[in-house]
Amino acid sequence: MERIDPMSWKADLPAFREKTEAFYAGELDKAAYKGFSGLYGSYAQKGGKASMLRLRMTAGRVTPEKLAFTADAIRKHGVKRLHFTTCQTIQLHDLQPQTVCAVMEEALSAGIVTMGGGGDYPRNVMCAPLSGVEPGEYFDVLPWAEAAADYLMHFIKAEKMPRKLKVCFSNSPANAVHATYRDLGFVAKANGRFDVYSAGGLGNNPRFGVKVAEDVQPEMVLYYIKAMWLTFRAYGNYENRGKARTRYMQDTCGGPEGYRRAFREKLEEVFASGEDLTIREIPATPELTGDSSVCPPSPRVLPQKQPGLYAVAWHPLGGQPDPAVFCAVADAVAQMPGTEMRLAPDETAYLINLTGAEAARMLELTAGDTAQSLFETSVSCIGAATCQVGVRDSQALLAACVKAVREAQLPCGALPQIHISGCPSSCGTHQTGAIGFRGAAKVIDKKPHSAFTLYVNGDSRQGREAMGRELGVVLEERIPEFLVALGKTVAASGMDYASWNAKDPTAIDGVAAEYLA
Repeated sequence: MERIDPMSWKADLPAFREKTEAFYAGELDKAAYKGFSGLYGSYAQKGGKASMLRLRMTAGRVTPEKLAFTADAIRKHGVKRLHFTTCQTIQLHDLQPQTVCAVMEEALSAGIVTMGGGGDYPRNVMCAPLSGVEPGEYFDVLPWAEAAADYLMHFIKAEKMPRKLKVCFSNSPANAVHATYRDLGFVAKANGRFDVYSAGGLGNNPRFGVKVAEDVQPEMVLYYIKAMWLTFRAYGNYENRGKARTRYMQDTCGGPEGYRRAFREKLEEVFASGEDLTIREIPATPELTGDSSVCPPSPRVLPQKQPGLYAVAWHPLGGQPDPAVFCAVADAVAQMPGTEMRLAPDETAYLINLTGAEAARMLELTAGDTAQSLFETSVSCIGAATCQVGVRDSQALLAACVKAVREAQLPCGALPQIHISGCPSSCGTHQTGAIGFRGAAKVIDKKPHSAFTLYVNGDSRQGREAMGRELGVVLEERIPEFLVALGKTVAASGMDYASWNAKDPTAIDGVAAEYLA
């Protein structure tokens, strides 16, 4: 199927400008504007005084051109806050109406489309962030993810879509993009083919995906996307927004086996239709090699499978990079042929295809704006201070926890990466984190207090998937204290958190008991 020219979306933008001006003039209420603006990848922030804009970065890939555009937009429009999201996009925040309209239009010239970034539309196609450069991967799934993304843009205005449609591609059992529990996940195998999982998702009524196909040839993936749409049209509850997600079809169809049959029936319909959805052309991947320069030792430097090339991990706290550092990185990438950025679902950015000298430069540029330990790579959604539907300020909680852990001088590894969601939507993937927190409230003496529900022992790895066990509610003000106590307990054992927890997965219950409200 022919790729949609990004510039063709320009015709849709005057309607967005008109509605945005009406909203900020007080002529359109919040709910009506939210229902409209999601199509364009933009929402008003809490309080209705500014907007955010979600820049699609297909498969988490930020090419030098897209990186340069984003940096130029930050400088030109004075953007003070941005966010690497858990769906591998870049969000620009605190934008005034004229700015959000201008950036949306300007982005098209760089091949960045915001359409469908929110609302009832196919979201950004996700991909293992180091696909193509990661040692030990089964195969490079990036080209297939990009082809799927091009195809899904044809569904932006399709009827009867699920409230979100998240499609992703995994290159190894690390399952970095949670392909086994998304709406549609393509999971690479050692034989160069995909297993396909469908109707999964986190949030309310979470479900792991149903394996609907095995050993699928990569060039056939679009048939499965079309079947996903037809299955939802037939069995999805698109009249009830609360249940307009694909995972509810597992219940509608009588369980996983019933859903598998329903999907296979629609897949056969797609094949029988005669429509040719075979991917016949995939851009050739350039053969890259490094040089003999020595890369400085650092846990943030990852050797690529290409000899002499490296990736550098950059994890701004809470996924919110300093705009000045972001622009400096963009400027540097422009001078490094073959280098690009990849975004990960845990809010890490990777600079890939670096020589040893270039890796040293990237380490230097990002040194003051990156996590200093595994714990500091913790994941947080944007939080209730910004998000209209948020319950708690997850970013503020993470900042408080990082401060407390630094002051306690805990050894690296004493605490794991934690996952924080401000509400039940699980944008911070709290349900499958080693430790997760979800925004909540606790009534004490008839007054509600800010709190988070604690989850433990979730797992996202393929073949080991597990939803976290809910331990109880912790008052927000006590969470930093709890994590410090936990870290000290682990450190005293002489083990890191992963080993300590594996020895006794219930040991955390004893530490947490004192802090449960």
